[in-house]
Amino acid sequence: MKRITIILLVFVAIVLLTMVFKVDVKEQVIILQFGKPVRTIQEPGLHWKLPAPVQNAVFFDKRILEYDVQPAEVLSTDKKTLTVDNYVRWRIVDPLLFMQTLQAIPNAVTRLDDIVYSEIRRELGLHNMQEIITDNRESIMDAVTQASYEATKPYGIEVVDVRIKRVDLPQENEESIYARMKAERERQANQYRSEGDEESQKIIASTEKEKTIILADAYKLAEEIRGQGEATALEIYADAYSADPNFYEFLKTLETYRSVIDTSTTLVLPANSKLFELMTE
Repeated sequence: MKRITIILLVFVAIVLLTMVFKVDVKEQVIILQFGKPVRTIQEPGLHWKLPAPVQNAVFFDKRILEYDVQPAEVLSTDKKTLTVDNYVRWRIVDPLLFMQTLQAIPNAVTRLDDIVYSEIRRELGLHNMQEIITDNRESIMDAVTQASYEATKPYGIEVVDVRIKRVDLPQENEESIYARMKAERERQANQYRSEGDEESQKIIASTEKEKTIILADAYKLAEEIRGQGEATALEIYADAYSADPNFYEFLKTLETYRSVIDTSTTLVLPANSKLFELMTE
């Protein structure tokens, strides 16, 4: 009898243990009774249910989950094909609706992939490449997030954020894009060189003009100074000649000797030559 009582107590304890379960702060639970949902538990702590197989607890993650979307090609409004790599942050907000529509996270990821890619392709198709890469990326992704949020409501999930990690050109387009960029840079470089050569010619012409003007002014000034000097010299010569004509004549004669006679000069002079008279005196 005592043995039967112990067995009954152990059985009851096992049954009670199967009726009590713990819900973590990061979890939410749907209670199924014979396969049909009867209760939703979203508060953490200890909870109870009828033992299996009458009731079963199905656990769902309550945290924000992240899904890294595979890179896909989209077409911008300026007809540029871009390879977009993005990610989605989402969470289960209605576990009962989620279980009824998608049932499991892998199914949710597949549905998210379709919805988010569709919204990204639609939104990026309204903008050109420049806006997607730099100017309006933030507002574009906010629009994609809002549209994805509305589209996933019927599945009991909430899209928190959609962001682009990287935008690239397809591999087959990169070489042609780089070639066009190189040609454009070469065109600009040639334009800069042409403008530089033109400016250089202007500077050289202006410099030559200023040089000619400066030399002409210098030559004019030099001629004026030379003329003034010669006039002054003539005045001095005139004053000197008028003061002593004989001495002046003698001095000019000596200067003539100096210019025409050297050690290798032979002079043949008539006896009545003034020069001969000066040399014999």
